[in-house]
Amino acid sequence: MSILIADSGATKCEWCLVSPGKRTKTIFTQGISPYFMNAVQIESLVRQEVLTKFKNTAITEVYYYGTGLAAPENAKLVTKALKKVFSNAAVQATHDVMGAAKAVCGDQKGLATILGTGSSVCYYDGKKIKKTSPGLGYVLGDEGSGAYLGKKVVQYFLYNTFDEELMYKFNLKYGLNRSQILDQVYKQPLPNRYLAGFALFLSENRGHYMVENIVEDGINDFFFTHLCKIGESWKYPISFVGGVAYGFQDVVRELCDTYEFELGTILKNPMEGLIKYHK
Repeated sequence: MSILIADSGATKCEWCLVSPGKRTKTIFTQGISPYFMNAVQIESLVRQEVLTKFKNTAITEVYYYGTGLAAPENAKLVTKALKKVFSNAAVQATHDVMGAAKAVCGDQKGLATILGTGSSVCYYDGKKIKKTSPGLGYVLGDEGSGAYLGKKVVQYFLYNTFDEELMYKFNLKYGLNRSQILDQVYKQPLPNRYLAGFALFLSENRGHYMVENIVEDGINDFFFTHLCKIGESWKYPISFVGGVAYGFQDVVRELCDTYEFELGTILKNPMEGLIKYHK
């Protein structure tokens, strides 16, 4: 009897197989987004990249936490695809915010925040998500996310806002021109993932005032737009999950102090907490 736990963002998906008395096995695949993939594509990906790695294993339970599954139709789509692959297992598929909440809060009250490729937050009462701040996706929202910060990097480059030093470093690292970037953003699939990739440029150039301004302003936009809309933010610990929160945790800590929030934990990804929860 083995449990398979999946945590999927828009960029990558982590799959962990938990079996009694054995070491946890972990693999990574590309992220699964029901906004960009249909049921057939999801099923194909899971069969080819997951099932083949865990063959000859009796998987009895599948817990999937993924981006975009707050919409009921998306949750049904992913559940349908997973049930076709794991026909003998009990399958539960829900949104990544619930996964983050279980990972960082367990059965305690608190706020769970995701700052990764995308961004979101919820108030969790130890069993259910009671409040959320509406997410608008990477085009209109996702404040503080990798896509949000990466979009700023691209804007600063294309508008020639970066100073000479950062323009040189950007050109040296990426070697991209205007037409190449616009083609990727407006004509190619998964533009949010593409934009989020530029957040790495910020982490590699910490200390430069322009970089610090982008990071601080971007994450503050998330605090002001979302955390400040939930009254429980001042009552319970706020925990963070995701590469942006983990990579820029000094900024997260400073903003928590500024807004007088109690900081909980900061995890790069929620899998460690999810394994503990489901065990």
